[in-house]
Order: sequence, then structure tokens, then C-alpha cells
Amino acid sequence: MIVQACLNGARPADFHPKLPFDASAVARDAVQCIDAGAAELHVHPRDANGLESLFAIDETVAALRAACPGTLIGVSTGEWIEQDRDRTRAALESWTVLPDYASVNLSEPDAPDIMRILASRGVGIEAGLATAEDAERLVGLRAQPPVLRVLIEIEEQEASPAFAATDRISDILDRNGVGKPILLHGIDAMMWPLAEHAFKRRWSTRIGLEDGRLLPDGRMTPDNAELVRHAVALRAGSAR
Repeated sequence: MIVQACLNGARPADFHPKLPFDASAVARDAVQCIDAGAAELHVHPRDANGLESLFAIDETVAALRAACPGTLIGVSTGEWIEQDRDRTRAALESWTVLPDYASVNLSEPDAPDIMRILASRGVGIEAGLATAEDAERLVGLRAQPPVLRVLIEIEEQEASPAFAATDRISDILDRNGVGKPILLHGIDAMMWPLAEHAFKRRWSTRIGLEDGRLLPDGRMTPDNAELVRHAVALRAGSAR
């Protein structure tokens, strides 16, 4: 069970005063998160204007490699980033400093081809599943490159539907023998409940300002590292 730090995501600058955008800020934040107990990093690189960009991967990943040697680094390939299929594919082909893995949302039409491009470049695939339909699609893509891990991403904001969605996805994976490691996470109101649920099921989770800005007691976190510290403590408690 690992804690992955998700540093920024698609959040706007006013979401939190410590939200890291440029490569140097992301690298500084990453060091603090690793020191707090994070095992891996998930980032959404930004361009000079602070906008998400798949063409900003090289600079950000290079900064992270220098700051956190030996740490696995993942990025998003969400279609909303470039908002154009050809630009997304061109960006992936242009990378010269490769991340260790990239998340691919199975809900997106171009997911199979994005997975093929990543595999051809030697980048691991984190298969993002938000619904049972996404899980069924992954099962149907078994001829595609193997995935590094399954990322169960729950968007529901109430406990009952969030846990039900998680169970539907995991049941499909179990029935079809998809024996890959699972990382479960929620956002905002369900960030902490799903982190706890992940550890109870002996799965990994992720935590960071991409997913929420509140600590378990409802206080605003001072930074990403404090979120990580609380997640690591939660994991330790679940192991007792």
C-alpha cells in the first residue's frame, strides 16, 4: 500500500495558496511530500501561462528527476488538457524526458491509442476507471498493452454511491481476473473516506491538492506535505 502525492491537477491558482504550478515549484513541493512519506508523484505540468500542457512534460519531469531521484513519476494524459486528439498524440510522441507512467482515462474515446503510444515509448500505463463501464472497457481491451496499475477514480460526493461505485468496479475486475495493483482515490468530500477505504482493502491511495484541500478534521491544509503526513498516519492506523 503506497501513498501517491497528487500535487496540482487541474485546480485553478486560487484553489490554495501553496498549489504548485511551474516546474521549480512542483519540484520543491515534491521533495516535501517525499519527506512526508509519499512513495510516488502524480503531476499535471503547466506551461508558462499556468495552463496544463502535455508539451510541458519534459521540463517538469526533468526537475522532478533532479529533485527526487529514484522516485516514480506519473502524469495525466486527460483529453481536456490539449483538447485536440492530434495535439495530444503529438505531445506524447515529442517527450524526451519520459515519466515512469501516465494515467489514461478509459472513459475517453482515444484511450486505446493513447495506451499504445505510451507503451511504444516505454511509459507505464495507469488505467483510470471512474465507472463500471470504464472497467468493462478495460476488460475488453486485453489485447492492448498491459497496465502497470488500475486507478479507481470516484467522483461521487456522498458515501453510499461512492462506495457502491467502487464495489461495482472492483467486482468487474475480480470477475475477469484483472490482478493488477489498485489505487483508489476520491475527491473533495470523499477524499478521506475513500483513502481510508483503500487501506482497509489493502489498496494504495493518493492524496494532494489535486483531490482536495481539507485535512480529516476539516481544517484547511497548509500544503501538500501535510495532506501526505495525514494519509501516511491513516495507513499506519489501518495496519494495526
